[in-house]
Amino acid sequence: MSEQKSFTLKELANATDSIIVGDENCVVDNLSSIKNSSKSSITFLSNNKYSSSLKSSKACAVIVHNDFEDDKNFNYLKTDDPYLTYAKISNLFEEDSDIKIPFIHKSSVISDKATIHKDVYIGPNCNIGPNCNIGPNVIIHSNCSLVKDVNIASDTVVQNGAVLGSDGFGFAPTKKGYVKIKQLGKLNIGRNVEIGANCTIDRGALDNTEIHDGVILDNLVHIAHNVIIGENSAIAASCAIAGSTKIGKNFQMGGLSGVLGHLEVCDNVTIGAHTLITKNITEPGNYVGIMPAQEHKDWAKSSVLIKKLSK
Repeated sequence: MSEQKSFTLKELANATDSIIVGDENCVVDNLSSIKNSSKSSITFLSNNKYSSSLKSSKACAVIVHNDFEDDKNFNYLKTDDPYLTYAKISNLFEEDSDIKIPFIHKSSVISDKATIHKDVYIGPNCNIGPNCNIGPNVIIHSNCSLVKDVNIASDTVVQNGAVLGSDGFGFAPTKKGYVKIKQLGKLNIGRNVEIGANCTIDRGALDNTEIHDGVILDNLVHIAHNVIIGENSAIAASCAIAGSTKIGKNFQMGGLSGVLGHLEVCDNVTIGAHTLITKNITEPGNYVGIMPAQEHKDWAKSSVLIKKLSK
């Protein structure tokens, strides 16, 4: 069992460029939620309007915004961005990782046509197919498949069970059925990307699928062939983007949402949860299309009203 970590507030402040209010020698040995804190916990408040929730907290220290009106109930770390400070401190409290670079597990299969940098981690039961190129400091967790023609630049993490470079959904219909269209493009993944567990990203049909630097994908995200996702975009779980859609920088997408194919979305767009995008978006902003759940009889009334409004 690893030894429990502990830090003084002064050490945490130095590590996060925060300002201490209270006892700089106060020792904390865990990071917790406000509700489940103990006398040796540090917790955080990312929105001052929820400050009343601190009344029941047992924490000895709280991360708050610089404009928070402090009192003598706690020690505080004041910062411009409490959530970012919480993220940095979470890294300090993480247990030492078992991942050591370089490492390739003996159960993984790597094509002799693949190029792997010497400084990578490839976990158990992975398959790295032909014409794949993996750059330095890439971590590929267990049970992942890079099918073919996948390029990963550097400093990227691929979580368990992801499938990259799979066939796109391309078929030509005929009277006798469908003729498969061979997928001849590549999948290019940039630097500092995180791909969640069980994500699937198709390689291109002719042009390449592109995931640019700094993109983060939650679990169970599907990116179809020829999609381009701009820098520093974040997509939550169970989302899908259909083929040949181009997404700009700083895109944020709530869970269970979708974007139809062959569309363009400009920079700095946020999509609310459970929203379907059906046309181009040319102006930055927040877009949402949620119909709250109702009893069936109430939904029937609502649908009648919607039809009348559209006339």
